[in-house]
Amino acid sequence: MDLTAVTRYRFARSRDEVFPAPGEQLVAGGTWVFSEPQPATTGLVDLSEMGWRPVEDLPDGGLRVGATCTIAELVALQPRPGFRAHPLFAQCANALLASFKIWNMATVGGNICRSFAAASMVSLAVALDATAHIWTPDGADRDLPVADLVIGNGINILGPGEVLRAVDFPAHALAAVTGFRKIALADLGRSGAVVTGRIDPDGSTVFGITAATEWPTVLRYPRPPAADLLRHDISTAPGYYTDPLGSADWRRGVSAVLAEEIRLELTGTR
Repeated sequence: MDLTAVTRYRFARSRDEVFPAPGEQLVAGGTWVFSEPQPATTGLVDLSEMGWRPVEDLPDGGLRVGATCTIAELVALQPRPGFRAHPLFAQCANALLASFKIWNMATVGGNICRSFAAASMVSLAVALDATAHIWTPDGADRDLPVADLVIGNGINILGPGEVLRAVDFPAHALAAVTGFRKIALADLGRSGAVVTGRIDPDGSTVFGITAATEWPTVLRYPRPPAADLLRHDISTAPGYYTDPLGSADWRRGVSAVLAEEIRLELTGTR
């Protein structure tokens, strides 16, 4: 798609250069930027030469995924000792409706910043309590749960000029036993509901719902919930929506079914 208003394309190679000026838009993989007209965009700031490492081990046992890490690089991540949640990385990546060519260009940060309801990297981050590490134009840093960053379908609360630097996954979530379910109206269709669940080493239990709701839904329990409680909490959660790929009632219903499958799997009672 031609970006007919663009008059400037520059590479950012330092923090001082990364913040976009008025009319500029950040580009990492560019799989969305170059797919649609961008009439308000007069310049592009390419992050591909920032030199951010795709994946880093954090001192506390967690994991940092650079915003420019591609989906393919994330899927190739080798499991660390004790990372029982490792299967979720590939499971969520496969929920992205994309070819292998897109996997090799699309970035974790770009997928999260675009913030579509069916964003697979949002599903992953929500499932594992990941935090967005954000650079602000005034030189400060701030951290925000990805589950709180996305507030609507294609809407987030990144401020003007703010840049997602990395996504940090905490050690306790990476050590959890996890479950994953996805459903779509077509075999190769966009996700209509993505449901994740995990039990942390201390027994606390978290269920995440994305794609079915306009913003992430996170349900937390001190221990695995009973079936009726989980069904009630999912059925009464806000944000289910209707579009050509599924009705709100269908999304609500299938989310409850998929969550119960995960509950039985995680508790070994199926």
